[in-house]
Amino acid sequence: MLFTQNRNRLRLFFCEAWERYRDNLPLQPLEQQIADVISMHPEYHELLEDRKAALGMEPDPKAGEGNPFLHLALHISIREQIENDQPSGIGKIYRRLLARAGDEHQVEHRMMECLATALWESQVEGSAMDGEAYMRRLKAL
Repeated sequence: MLFTQNRNRLRLFFCEAWERYRDNLPLQPLEQQIADVISMHPEYHELLEDRKAALGMEPDPKAGEGNPFLHLALHISIREQIENDQPSGIGKIYRRLLARAGDEHQVEHRMMECLATALWESQVEGSAMDGEAYMRRLKAL
């Protein structure tokens, strides 16, 4: 589901995963991952509990507003990369940063900045993401 180009379907999936979690219903593994990340972000709970607001939300980057759905998706992406050690070595980098910082959420945020930068650069350049540059940024953390 995270690989859809349909913004509303993705947003609804996040809302539904959060609802199922709150209602103590069984969750699929991806739903559990999403609920775990959402639980770390109480600032998003109200939005995710209002589907209409979630679907209509238009953050204004010029006003400093972030996109909560992008933020959550970046968390999930980082966790998937670490779990699969792809790109190769990312798991080792994560463990090193975690040993130093001791805070999983903080470490994920630092790594997410590197991923977001790499994704942004690929969009600006109209090219595939530069995995080597991404890993260099991660190693420099």
